[in-house]
Amino acid sequence: MGSFSIWHWLIVLLIVVMVFGTKKLKNIGEDLGGAVKGFKAGMKEGETSAEDKEPAQVANAKSSADKTTIDVEAKQKS
Repeated sequence: MGSFSIWHWLIVLLIVVMVFGTKKLKNIGEDLGGAVKGFKAGMKEGETSAEDKEPAQVANAKSSADKTTIDVEAKQKS
């Protein structure tokens, strides 16, 4: 009951092609490849933007904090 031989895999492939058809399998492969490319591009873009840019939430928080916050220095009584 070990691994399948090449003949088993060829028969499985033939059945899959007969059930789904070559056109549908081609479309599925193209969609999957496009999704992987998009994911990789998004990961690369995310790495460069995280290093170069400040997140929008932090930038917005700073601008709203500048309007309402007064910066003071507390000193201890001696």
